[in-house]
Amino acid sequence: MQDNSFLPEGYGLTSQAPVTLAQAREQMERGEIVEGYVTRCDEGRALHVLYGGLEGIVPRDQAVSPDISGADRDIALLSRVGRTVRAVITSISVDGGGKPLLMLSRRAAQERALFALLDTCPPGTVLRGRVTHLERYGAFVDIGCGVVALLPLDRLSVSRVDHPRRRVKVGQDILVMVLSVDRERKRFTLSMRELQGTWLENASAFRAGETVTGVVRGIKEYGAFVELTPNLSGLADLRPELQEDHRVSVYIKSIRPETMKVKLQIVEDLGEEEEPAPLRYQITDGTVTNWRYAVTPP
Repeated sequence: MQDNSFLPEGYGLTSQAPVTLAQAREQMERGEIVEGYVTRCDEGRALHVLYGGLEGIVPRDQAVSPDISGADRDIALLSRVGRTVRAVITSISVDGGGKPLLMLSRRAAQERALFALLDTCPPGTVLRGRVTHLERYGAFVDIGCGVVALLPLDRLSVSRVDHPRRRVKVGQDILVMVLSVDRERKRFTLSMRELQGTWLENASAFRAGETVTGVVRGIKEYGAFVELTPNLSGLADLRPELQEDHRVSVYIKSIRPETMKVKLQIVEDLGEEEEPAPLRYQITDGTVTNWRYAVTPP
């Protein structure tokens, strides 16, 4: 898991304790990465930040590292308003009235995080992340101080979905695994399905004879595939007017580990899925090696 100094912006943040000027000076001298709330982006594209009661500014040229690939720079700046940034305090000035102003560099924090990730996070490493935005082809995830990586649609889970909003939402704290690293372009590609367990691990949470909820993910002429968890689906008989992405209650008729099949019976249509279900992880730390979804018992 990554160093706490390089957490995603906003990860697990609830409220900020007051920070004194003396504390801010000590943090500047130690080169600590701090986190503040962006109140506005001015006409010069500088970010105005409130950190523990102290005011600060991130100049435009210190807001995004040139090593960070992605969307338009101005959009990247404007999108931080109302959110937090992680930055390094580069200088502190005090006006005639004794009011301090911090000069901050988000760029410095990003560059330190990026090189730390490149040095210490090979494929398989489990990281903490925060979802920044969604596209049809995947979710973009902050994996440290605004360093954003792609979590492709097909790597969200074993069960396929038509859009990442079926799995995650913007601002959500998640766990991800490094799938690949492009050192030359300084880019990471992520995966999440390995962390959510094998077929057997997911199936062990259910028992034949239970009635539980699921989501219809596919309708074929021979039946409907109902997702019980992102890494476990079962097959149910068709019902009139059944629709994909609707929540349903299902009776579990049988669970067959030898063939990795779950047989279901739909009880009731509960309406369209409104937001993604809470994620459950089987792996939460360390490095994933030799992961296989389809592992049957001996």
